[in-house]
This record gives sequence, C-alpha cells and structure tokens, in this order.
Amino acid sequence: MATYKEKVGTAVINFAGNYPGAVDGQLWYDSTNAAYKYQFPNKTTAGAWSTGGNMNTARLFAQNGAGTQIAGLVFGGLNESAGQTKNETEQYNGSAWTEVNNLNTARYAGGGGGTQTSALFAGGQPGINNSESWNGTNWTNTPTLNTGRGFFGAANQSATAGLVFGGLGPPGGVAITELYNGSSWSEVNDLNTARRSNPGVGSSSAGFCMGGNAPGNVSNCESWNGTNWTEVADPSNTGGGSAFGSLESCVKTSGNGNVIELWNGTSWSSGTNSSLTVSNRAGLGTTTAGLLAGGEPPNAGVTSVEEYLGPGVPVGAWSTGGNLNTARDSLGGAGTQTAALGFGGEISSTTAVTEKYNGTAWTEVNDLNTARHSGGSNGTQTSALLYGGQLVGGGDGVSITESYNGTNWTEVSDLNTARRLVAGAGTDNTNALCFGGYNGSNYNQTEKWNGSSWTEVNNLNTARRNLAGLGVSNTAALAVAGYVSGYVGKVEQWNGTSWTEVADVSPSRGFVACAGSTSSGLAFGGQGGGVIALTEEWNGSSWTEVADLNIAREQLGGAGTTTAGLAFGGNPGSVTTATEEWNSSSTVIKQLTD
Repeated sequence: MATYKEKVGTAVINFAGNYPGAVDGQLWYDSTNAAYKYQFPNKTTAGAWSTGGNMNTARLFAQNGAGTQIAGLVFGGLNESAGQTKNETEQYNGSAWTEVNNLNTARYAGGGGGTQTSALFAGGQPGINNSESWNGTNWTNTPTLNTGRGFFGAANQSATAGLVFGGLGPPGGVAITELYNGSSWSEVNDLNTARRSNPGVGSSSAGFCMGGNAPGNVSNCESWNGTNWTEVADPSNTGGGSAFGSLESCVKTSGNGNVIELWNGTSWSSGTNSSLTVSNRAGLGTTTAGLLAGGEPPNAGVTSVEEYLGPGVPVGAWSTGGNLNTARDSLGGAGTQTAALGFGGEISSTTAVTEKYNGTAWTEVNDLNTARHSGGSNGTQTSALLYGGQLVGGGDGVSITESYNGTNWTEVSDLNTARRLVAGAGTDNTNALCFGGYNGSNYNQTEKWNGSSWTEVNNLNTARRNLAGLGVSNTAALAVAGYVSGYVGKVEQWNGTSWTEVADVSPSRGFVACAGSTSSGLAFGGQGGGVIALTEEWNGSSWTEVADLNIAREQLGGAGTTTAGLAFGGNPGSVTTATEEWNSSSTVIKQLTD
C-alpha cells in the first residue's frame, strides 16, 4: 500500500498548534492538541453578486435572455413610461454590451433562450404569436405559436428546439404548453396549474416552471420530462420573478427581484440576495455564472446588470484586530494592515490624536497640529498626508494640509479650495489627489499634490460629498460612492488627466472606507439609509460582494490592500475603537475525528 507521502508528496508534519506552512489539503499533526488537522479554502456557500456592464437600451420585461455570462444575448422589452415596445438586441462579452441586428417584431414578455449564436424568441405582448430564430447575426421569422400570448415561461435551448408554457389569457393564466422541433410548434400536455408571469429554465426535454400568477400569486413548481409535467418542491417566495439555470440547478428571484432562492434539482434553499431591488429582469446563464439585466422601477426600465457567481467561490473574511486607544469616527487612514496610521476624527468633539498600528496593537504618537475630522488622507505609516476637513465646533471646511514624516506632523501648503467631507488617494506625502467635498454646496474640484503645492486639475463628473478615495497614486484613483441630494453608488476613475464613470457600487451609499488600488481594491462599510457592513471587491472593471464586516459602521478609517485590508474606528451607532483585519481567500482548518 502506498504511503501518505507517496500519494500526497509531503510527509505528515508534527507541529505544536496550527501549522502556518500548510498548503490546502495537507495533513499535519497538532502535538499540542493531539489531533490530526488539514486546511482548505473558505468558499461562498450561497453565491455572490457583482456589477456588470450596463446595457445600451433601458428596458423591462425582456424576460428570458440567451447564452452565458461572458457570451450573452438580450432582446425585446418595454419602456412602459413612453409606451414603447422594444426590438433592440444586444450581445454581451462579459464586460460590455454591443447593439446588433434588431428583432423583426418589437415585443415584450415573450419567451427566449438558447446561445449567443443560436437562439429562439417566441410570443410576447400584446398577444403575439410570432416566433423568431437567431443565427448569431440576424433574426428570421419561424412558424408561429398556436396560441398567441405573453408573460409565459420558456425553456428554449437553441434556434431549433424550444418549449413555452403558461402565459396571459382569460381569466388570468393558462396551462398551455407548446413544443418546437425546428419546423413547427405543437401543443403538448398542459401544466397542472394554469398561470402567467411564470419564470422558466431548462430545455425542451427537461423544462422547469416556477411560481407565477393565476391571477393570485402561486408558488408551485413543475418539472417537464419531455412528455408530462410533475409537481415538485415549492420555493418560499410566491409569485413570479426571473430565473436562470437548468432543471437540475437554478437561481430564482422573488417578484421584487432581489430575494434569491437556489434549486438543486430536489429542493430550494436561500441564496445571497442581489443588490438591486428591481423586478422583471432578463435572466441568462448558469448557477455558477449567470446574470440579470434591465428591469423596473422606473417604468422606463433600467440598463443595470448584475453578474452572479455560484457557491464554491473562494472568499476572504474579516477578523478582529487590536482596538484603537481613542474611539472616533471621520478619521484619516494610511498604510498597510501591519503598519497603519489613524489620525484626527471626531469623538464628541474633534481630535488631533494620531495612532500607529503594528498588526497587533495601536500606539499613540505625536498629534496633528490642527484637530479636525472629515478630511482627505493617503500615504504610509511613515509618510502620510491630511488635507481639508472640519474644525472643532463645525462650520465650513478648511484648506489646511499637514504632512507626516513618521514622527511629526508639519503644516505645508494649503489646498486651493477649502472643504470638508472630502476624499483622497496617493502614494505618500509627496504624491496625492484630493477630490469632491462640501463647503456650503457639493464640490467636484480635483487638486493634485506634488510634494510642495496643490494644482487644480480636471473636475469630477459628479459633484458630491461623503465619498471615498481608492488608489495609491495621484495618476490612478477611484472616487467611490458619496452623497449628492441623496446617497449614490457612482464610481469614477482618474487616469492622471480626467475622470471617467465606471461600474457603480451597490447599494448607493456614503461614508464608506476603501483599501487597495485602481486594479484591485475594497470598499467597505458606509451609510445608505442605515449603517452598512457590506464589503465589495474591485477587480479593475467590476465590483463583487464578498464577506461583510463583523461590525456594520460608517465614517470609518481604511488602509491596506485587497488581500490584507484594515478597517478601524467609525460609528455603528456611537463612536467605536473596533479594528478588523481583512484577509483574502481565507482558509478553514478542520480536525480529523473518528
């Protein structure tokens, strides 16, 4: 019999405690606890959502799309406010949508499915029986449905094979099922329960019908085996929604669009809720990589897209670090997870206290010259900068700038525009970017620091306050979220010359903290109608929800990177000293038992 070393490539290590050098799956012997242990990656159990590229055409009732998360197709829909049915078709490459040839018949709430190069779209409102096939370039009219209708489920797998079921008909829903064989539609055995607004997934030989309205909300689900429908387990949420996946593995939204349930072929379980509370979205893809596009409100439809990654994705986690000595919010932050700096802020009054962190504990060092809060900050533990902010007693913002050399703070040249509730990014005390803020009105002004003076450069596209800065250079930064006349999720990217709008964070919020760079960053905490624990990870083009902070809070400090971040202070209801450390792709250690 082969030994463990021969099979695995390593011997069983004898170590007192948890072995720091262990690789995933490696067994070691913990001599302290007299136990055999191994570790494996911590992964999502219910999936994660991220912001995708926006469609070009806002719409709702696009219903089913076709294809995959990186090769998708959405067609038709409705702008209800304008009374416009849509024939626009767009294809998705995983990051951006491109308009391609239109449907021959504009419509909404029809049944679609297939791939980006071979799709089928049938029926729709108002009472349409037209059917069209897509060959990757053009739509071609195909034989019509026997019963014209919309608001039905579909399990169309290609241009030549489809299944549609249910739909809108007097008095509210029908049980009609039709099967397409590439040349004609045939009526086959009906659903057991007549309904409309019922999402569907699967194929012409393995279809899945979920919930709907008859006209009252129904929850019962039915599976199709190519001949008959059979009732299976119901989800918790009644009514319609959107869906993607297959008969064996499916993701379904609630009627309002953000409560998620997962189907494993036998039973339903709760999933991770999507960020957007919109309904009547197009769904496509699989339970490992799907997306939802468009929807309402408003009745004109939206262009928003959310991408889904299913259970099993490696995730990071927040753990408790050493507490600050002085509880406060609205403080500045700089440095790394093991060499951080927290300075200024507000307790019941403004403070000048500065503390440094060594990865375990905070130590008080020399104070700021001017006590203040809500300024912009950046840098390292030995080379930091604080600019703008608000003084004791409130009032307008200030232009004061202070530079830290690892020991002392020194006042240097002022900002050109005094302000508070401002954001910043940059490398150290010789390289910084200050943007946004407030001083009687929201500001979009941007200023660049070269180590001796500030220079005004091109403004943000959206003036705002309570925003956060992400980036480690004055030539590459992100302006994240904030407050205009309400909280916004807008994100803009600075390329050294100008700002460009990129993918939003969701939900809209302000008073968020950030860590990392423009190619790999984190946004965590904040305020958006309530204190938020949400953490989102930026990959250079989109945001993905990852593990929440243990303590929801706003106006907190942030430092570090995407793989080793730091959150400190803030306000979960009152000022706090709490510090949390973020470690990406965390591991779980298990002990072997008899």
